Amino acid sequence: MTVAALCFDLDGTLVDSAAGVALALNTALAEDGLPPFELATVRGWIGDGPDALIARALDAGGLHGLPALAARMRLRFDAATLAVPSAQGKAYPGIAALLARLAGRYPMAVVTNKPTPLARAVLDAAGLLEHFAQLHGADTAAQRKPSPLLIQQAARRFGISAAGVLMVGDGPADLAAASAAGSPAAWAAWGYGPVPAALAGVWRLDTPADLLARLPVRTPIHQ
Repeated sequence: MTVAALCFDLDGTLVDSAAGVALALNTALAEDGLPPFELATVRGWIGDGPDALIARALDAGGLHGLPALAARMRLRFDAATLAVPSAQGKAYPGIAALLARLAGRYPMAVVTNKPTPLARAVLDAAGLLEHFAQLHGADTAAQRKPSPLLIQQAARRFGISAAGVLMVGDGPADLAAASAAGSPAAWAAWGYGPVPAALAGVWRLDTPADLLARLPVRTPIHQ
């Protein structure tokens, strides 16, 4: 496997944001007088973007087929996130050190199912934004992982083939997007996703430092 660039998922990979996502969701629910959900429940819904998260919450509450309510919830969710992006959580232990070691050696991008404005705010609040040359959020349904579109877009901007981009993520959508793009993948075991059914050809990372151990040492480059 030859790795020329790195793409990282955000929630559950770079930032432990579950509590903040639950806070934003429950804030949006409360404004319509709807009951909140426990953190453990919300954590299991994270990974496919806020629209999917809201749909799961409404389905769990027996509120099916209410697009106006879902749209209202999305506006409130976004507003709650942007109002206090630092509440979305902190970088996982070891992530800041990992990115500092990789910076200047591998070009890096974030590829997330969070919409770009929310992702940028959360990354900045967590002190990680400066490490990335690119940020690709899922601003349309077609871009959401497991679609390969965002990985492919990042690869084009780096001027390389998607086969040279390592996708690092914690969820099934990350691994599926990498597979669809023809990219190698690494599974972040510290995140929210379940253990993949098959890890053949996928690097398992139990800590961020494991990625450093796997990657060949490279001399500094200019991003």
